[in-house]
Amino acid sequence: MKFQDMLSEKKILVSDGAWGTEMAKHGLQPGECPELLNAEKPEVIRAIARSYVEAGSDIIITNTFGGSPQKLSKYGLENRTEELNEKGARISVEAAQGKLLVFASIGSTGEFLEPLGTMKEVDLIKSFSRQVKAFKAAGVDGVVIETMTDLGETLCALKAVKENSNLPAVCSMTFDKGAKGYATMMGIKPEQAIDILEESRADVVGANCGSGIENIIEVTAIMRERSCLPLWMKPNAGLPELVNGQTVYRQSPSQMASRISDLLGAGAGIVGGCCGTTPEHIKQIRQAVDKYIKSIR
Repeated sequence: MKFQDMLSEKKILVSDGAWGTEMAKHGLQPGECPELLNAEKPEVIRAIARSYVEAGSDIIITNTFGGSPQKLSKYGLENRTEELNEKGARISVEAAQGKLLVFASIGSTGEFLEPLGTMKEVDLIKSFSRQVKAFKAAGVDGVVIETMTDLGETLCALKAVKENSNLPAVCSMTFDKGAKGYATMMGIKPEQAIDILEESRADVVGANCGSGIENIIEVTAIMRERSCLPLWMKPNAGLPELVNGQTVYRQSPSQMASRISDLLGAGAGIVGGCCGTTPEHIKQIRQAVDKYIKSIR
């Protein structure tokens, strides 16, 4: 089933939860390359993907968030860009078994476009295109460009998707709340983001990471006022806290699930979790979504 068909049929979809914190539970150490696990420890990535399938997700993502040549170059792995992205995508596709959708993850390269940085748009589009071609070869159902703070980089990734595939593209940015409202660290407001991304043919727009569900509910309402596009929302399990040198997210599955009806009421159409969320969070979000759908029928 294609994304638009599933969304039309179910009305509200449940995505998955965190991957980084789950990989850490399976032994990934700080400074190690997460995408290398796709080749060297595929059983770990397969277990995470399956855990979200079993939790009731309609969509799972892939272990390719840091799969750009720029990010992989930090580990001397840029020449394995296609291999690691395709393997990461195939693991999730195999875990889904055709019963749910797989959206391949693209994250920021960590580089800045000219004139702020040295990266040219054409080169950035080429870099993202390498990922997209690998995703397409693996048979994914869509691409999620996520945790973005710079609109220019987001548009480059979106262009790479549109030029190299007919896959639906989600553009999800990370907004922080300040004295003047919500904005990314690069100063992009939700209103500006959704206006430009819709004009640029994004299929879905949203927000993930950076905030707990309370703030994401507010961002959802802002975006819903501006557009009829499906909204993809994946909050963290609360704000991160540093405890004995470890990053901890304290919002429990039941606490997060208790606010899902508010998130859906604000206009979200695809909901899941980002940092700190677990398969148990997604299981309870699934239950909350099902309850909400029954209440509005």
